[in-house]
Amino acid sequence: MGNKGFSGLCTVLCFASFMLSVHVVYGDLSYSVPEEMKRDAVIGNIAKDLGLDVRTLASRKARVDFEGTNKRYCEINLSTGDLITSERIDRENLCGKKPSCVLKIDLVLENPLELHRVSLHVQDVNDNSPKFKKSLIEMEIRESADRGNRFSIEEAHDADIGQNAVQRYILQKNENFILSVDSNKVELVLENILDREKKKEMNLLLTALDGGSPQRSGTVVIHVTVLDANDNAPVFSQAVYKASLPENSPVDTVVIKVSATDADEGVNGDVIYDFGHISDDDVNVFSIDTKTGEIKVTGVIDFEETSSFDMRVEAKDGLGLTSYAKVIIDVTDINDNAPVIHLKSLSNPVPENVSPGTEVGIINVQDRDSEKNGQVRCSIQQNVPFKLVPSIKNYYSVVSTGQLDRELVSDYNITITATDEGSPPLSSSKSVQLSVADINDNPPVFEEESYSAYVSENNKAGSTLCSVTARDPDWRQNGTVVYSLLAGEVNGAPVSSYVSVNGDTGVIHAVRSFDYEQLRSFKVQVMARDNGSPPLSSNVTVSVFISDVNDNCPQILYPAPEGNSFMTELVPKAAHGGSLVSKVIAVDADSGQNAWLSYHIVKSTDPGLFTIGVHSGEIRTQRDISEADSMKQNLIVAVKDNGQPSLSATCSMYLLISDNLAEVPELKDMSYDEKNSKLTSYLIIALVCVSTFFLTFIIIILGVRFCRRRKPRLLFDGAVAIPSAYLPPNYADVDGTGTLRSTYNYDAYLTTGSRTSDFKFVTSYNDNTLPADQTLRKSPSDFADSFEDLGVVGSVNPDNSQGICPWC
Repeated sequence: MGNKGFSGLCTVLCFASFMLSVHVVYGDLSYSVPEEMKRDAVIGNIAKDLGLDVRTLASRKARVDFEGTNKRYCEINLSTGDLITSERIDRENLCGKKPSCVLKIDLVLENPLELHRVSLHVQDVNDNSPKFKKSLIEMEIRESADRGNRFSIEEAHDADIGQNAVQRYILQKNENFILSVDSNKVELVLENILDREKKKEMNLLLTALDGGSPQRSGTVVIHVTVLDANDNAPVFSQAVYKASLPENSPVDTVVIKVSATDADEGVNGDVIYDFGHISDDDVNVFSIDTKTGEIKVTGVIDFEETSSFDMRVEAKDGLGLTSYAKVIIDVTDINDNAPVIHLKSLSNPVPENVSPGTEVGIINVQDRDSEKNGQVRCSIQQNVPFKLVPSIKNYYSVVSTGQLDRELVSDYNITITATDEGSPPLSSSKSVQLSVADINDNPPVFEEESYSAYVSENNKAGSTLCSVTARDPDWRQNGTVVYSLLAGEVNGAPVSSYVSVNGDTGVIHAVRSFDYEQLRSFKVQVMARDNGSPPLSSNVTVSVFISDVNDNCPQILYPAPEGNSFMTELVPKAAHGGSLVSKVIAVDADSGQNAWLSYHIVKSTDPGLFTIGVHSGEIRTQRDISEADSMKQNLIVAVKDNGQPSLSATCSMYLLISDNLAEVPELKDMSYDEKNSKLTSYLIIALVCVSTFFLTFIIIILGVRFCRRRKPRLLFDGAVAIPSAYLPPNYADVDGTGTLRSTYNYDAYLTTGSRTSDFKFVTSYNDNTLPADQTLRKSPSDFADSFEDLGVVGSVNPDNSQGICPWC
């Protein structure tokens, strides 16, 4: 291209920034633009022309799609709404010689889906110069040629159209030829007869000019050799040859055969065939046999690239006379293109709480074939909760059809199939991976409806009681479970002062040491909460059961351990074997086998005289009492529980074998021992004061009672009640535990001397009991001399190393 052509191209590129008319037809847009515009040149403002808010273009994912091509000639500037060029637009490459070149563009907007058709009319720019096939045309003309003979010249080819195409030819001024141009051909006309003897060769310069601005031109040199008499040019059998060719025809397929004849004989009548001007794209598609004129396929025939071919065929005789014919080849479509599925938009991941009918994606389906071969049906597999809904033109929406649940299915592999209506039909498929986003829609669920924990009393603080576990099928923080205690009270104290729970593991620990005698069981509420927003939770009840440990030794209620005092029972001399003498009553604060008590006589004055019930504690005679038996009997009784290890307590029981207290003279003159005689004067004064006060109170009470009774009663009937001071608070009802039997009632009788003594006579209602028993409560020192022969004085000290209670 010369300097003149380069200058013209610059002017055209400057002109490219000018946009022609813009108009809206049926809601669509149409722009006219010159070809060869610079990159990023503005074609038009789509937002303004469609009345769209520029701020919504990005949120609605505005984009342009081109139909039938993979190139993207323009894009949308989302910040301004301008449609700008992104690639070189060459009208000649797009449309060839077609008078109208329209580029179809789809403007796609989402949310909601909206489609606008944009027609881009590409206007021709004079960017191509006229061009001859050869730079030199060889012609041989006989000198015998008559004036007016015409000689065909190959036309110049200009890729531009209309006014920018070849408009005229100029022949360099010469003596013999003038130029004749009509709509179909260019010819040299012999104006003056040739004279080979004067000039046997000549060069003629032929210039082709287009009508563009600036004007472009192309030249060819015509070399004329003057010969003798070849005055007939070849003549084709048809001016225009037409043929139909299926696309994808194999190489060497015969398309058509052209034929031309020459009236001359010999060398002047031999015809050689060749293509006239042919484009660079078509030069490798066809070939022509120079001898036969047969045109064959040598390249790929693709209907989608080129639907027809328009070529010139040249016939030339041996001495250079030529003629031309037109060959038009129409390509028929074959269903050789499967549909192509384009994923234009996809909401991924999709929240699992989306409602049915929600659009989650948009696809576009294209088939490059034509007519039925390009008509496409789309489908989706049936085992997913999604369907395809036809939208605009060849767009489809992927819509949910049911409620999603990430805990059941977290990912979907959706296969979309597109099938055309060709024969045979072609199809293609595309897999779309769609993930389901988690929503906190599942509360934690405990593995069990309730939990039970068992712990022995006297446990260490911080020991593990049990573990609770809750599962949450949600994901990440929605499925992370945190455990905590619900507020509550146990025996009036906060539940947190008894147990604690590990927030991460659900392990429940004891905060304190438990005492079975104070608390046997309690319940706590544990809450499992996830970390979702908002959080979900559930509760479970944990029952804590405390088991007993043998940590309490038996407690003897009767005879009562009251310091140095002791109980003395009177046993009639006439008592027979098996008679009830007394009863040792003991209790144990423990439960179960730890509270099963057994009674044993560990020491006695006469080992064969008395026996004790192992489980009842009843002291009975083993045989009849004889005169030889000592009047003073001392029994040491041990009470043991059944725990492991066993704990025990002991007590002393003093018995007098006598029918009357008068028979025991030493009891009448009771005196204090040396220890009692050593009381200080201060103690005596205090005792006198207290005794005086209580004596006065007792006299008043006795006076009131005496007034109510006409005569004194010496006989008092009733059961011997154990003072409540003897019973620990846990022993409200211990029947059946083996610690206290309440099935025995006793009658108390007073003798005539009972008002001056502390003797009490006890009689059992059982048939086998003694008729009368007597009880004397005095200081142990009063009987020290009387029981010296028994070898037992005072109370027995237990061995603590063997589990014996220190206070017994």
